[in-house]
Amino acid sequence: METFGQRLRAATDARGPLCVGIDPHAALLAKWGLTDDVAGLERFSFTVVEALADRVAVLKPQSAFFERFGSRGVAILESIIRQSREAGVLVLLDVKRGDIGSTMAAYAGAYLDPDSSLCADAITVSPYLGVGSLRPAFDAATAHGGGVFVLALTSNPEGPGIQHARTAGGRTVAQTVIDEISQLNRGAEGLGSFGLVVGATIGETGHDLSEVNGPLLAPGLGAQGGDPAGLKAIFGESLRNVLPSYSREVLAAGPDRVSLQAAADRAADACRAVIG
Repeated sequence: METFGQRLRAATDARGPLCVGIDPHAALLAKWGLTDDVAGLERFSFTVVEALADRVAVLKPQSAFFERFGSRGVAILESIIRQSREAGVLVLLDVKRGDIGSTMAAYAGAYLDPDSSLCADAITVSPYLGVGSLRPAFDAATAHGGGVFVLALTSNPEGPGIQHARTAGGRTVAQTVIDEISQLNRGAEGLGSFGLVVGATIGETGHDLSEVNGPLLAPGLGAQGGDPAGLKAIFGESLRNVLPSYSREVLAAGPDRVSLQAAADRAADACRAVIG
């Protein structure tokens, strides 16, 4: 069984280093001329999948925008996960779950067990109940060839107050998370399957990412203010492992499929020029 890290490296080598979010929020649905309901959600989501699933490395649906429509929205999420994976694109489900014990195990089963209709290739999680509390997700990912991306250094203004706080040992909270994920990837052949989320707009972080040996998701490029040229300052020698993520910059080009594809191609070219 190939690991997620191996599959991700193969995908980015073949298709370029680009992740595109599927974020059907109300303003974007309106921009596309769609209604803010299940019908609009369905049309939006399937258009993005049809346009991009055969040309980008990763699609990243944001679960919250589907959950807000209840069971019918979740059914659409299940469908686009299935269709995307069948088309050969990796699916990173943006759920940012974080809990303990049997609850975390249930989340892991929902999103990383192939028997679940919501199973994705990888998920995002929050470590603020302790990185060890995420062990069920790490174990499920290992068992099924999945991946886990852990929040580390986010671009929201409230983030540094917690992430840059110092622990009793002198490290920041973020560096503690970084170091624990680095340990999980130790000994991995090629790229490890456990990654970090590091915002593309945060600039020089003062944190050491050099030992992670896993994928580094960089959201916030394009309309959110991030520029591929700034990735070097954030990631340094780990730039090769960066998975740059665009959402609005690409999605705003819809609903025309050709325009969506052109926007994704421009983003991929800009990232490839920096990352290689």
